Amino acid sequence: MTTTRRGLLAGSAAVVVGAALDAPAAQAHTGGGGGGGQKPTVVLVHGAFADASGWNEVASRLIRDGYPVIAPPNPLRSVASDSAYLAGILATLSGPIVLVAHSYGGIVVTNAATGNPNVKALVYVAAFVPDQGETLLGLQTKYPGSRLSEEALDFRPYGEGFVDGYIKKELFHDVFAGDLPKATTQLMWAGQRPADVRTLGEPSGAPAWKTIPSWYLVGRDDQVLPPAAQRFMARRAGAHTFEADASHVAMIAQPAATAALIKRAAR
Repeated sequence: MTTTRRGLLAGSAAVVVGAALDAPAAQAHTGGGGGGGQKPTVVLVHGAFADASGWNEVASRLIRDGYPVIAPPNPLRSVASDSAYLAGILATLSGPIVLVAHSYGGIVVTNAATGNPNVKALVYVAAFVPDQGETLLGLQTKYPGSRLSEEALDFRPYGEGFVDGYIKKELFHDVFAGDLPKATTQLMWAGQRPADVRTLGEPSGAPAWKTIPSWYLVGRDDQVLPPAAQRFMARRAGAHTFEADASHVAMIAQPAATAALIKRAAR
């Protein structure tokens, strides 16, 4: 099995149990993102095998509550170029920012937010939280449990020597989104956006989580990024951590609880 095909990054989200959102205020980010009454702009970053529409229900709740929201496209071409693309978008925003990511989006925000003083909080949703020099493949395989193996993927070449990975149709529901109706996951499979498999071995840069407060949503039933890996990364980052009995895409299944956690980080 080649290094570029042993596993593949993830794509959508996990969700926090609603009761956990009522935890003591000591767990909240005391620095807040809305100083002077200004609500921070919430930037929602999707991962692989998905697109920004996966955030729709979360975004609608945040917008209804008065938060400026954008959910930009994640190109899914390389860690360096995707991070630079997002950093360019963030540079156009004034005022405080809460940066939210799921799965592969986690490595992107970890790099894109570094050095941006407007980013007041990072929210990782079943996402990769790498340290400098770490790779997606290394973190995904650090603990057992991922079902997103080479055998779960279809590979499609493009250009000269480039390859994209897609989750196979017959496995998409169970591996990626087991708590959603199959009719929904059939549409998600049809519209999934792949990632270039080279991203798996691309090292991450200086991590923003070392200087920016972070939150983490652990999906206990995640079949893509093992819960043990999520807990390890969250603990290392000093993140305010919440858990849920949720698959990898629980932000779609339980958008209200997900939005509530984002608002908590935005205080």
